[in-house]
Amino acid sequence: MLRRLEAGFAVIGDVQFLPGYSVLLVDDPAVQRLSELPRRKRLAFLSGMDQLGEAVERACKRLDPAFRRVNLEILGNTDPFLHAHVWPRYDWEPADLVSRPVWLYPPERWRDERYALGPRHAALREAINEELDGVQRG
Repeated sequence: MLRRLEAGFAVIGDVQFLPGYSVLLVDDPAVQRLSELPRRKRLAFLSGMDQLGEAVERACKRLDPAFRRVNLEILGNTDPFLHAHVWPRYDWEPADLVSRPVWLYPPERWRDERYALGPRHAALREAINEELDGVQRG
């Protein structure tokens, strides 16, 4: 976990084939859809997604000059609880995938131990947390 935000938990993803991949998890696992949250909490969740997205963008831009952009997604097709994906995208990605949805990466990429979150990602985690500090101070 990176940190607690107002309406959820910011976590770094368990796969890092796109370094900096993070997820915002709603703080009530019974909530399946954004529309199930009361308006104030819904806006807080979206604000948290924005904060995490900006922090990932700033950290990845600082750590990798090939950083392109961040993609933000609320899908909910696999996991039944509300969550938002924050995907950094890079110029070094394969040409046939760089402008396409990350979900088109081959299944091996998602399971390859080389991309599993681990101690080698400590500096990346620290950078995202530092940027979250700045974004939250605002």
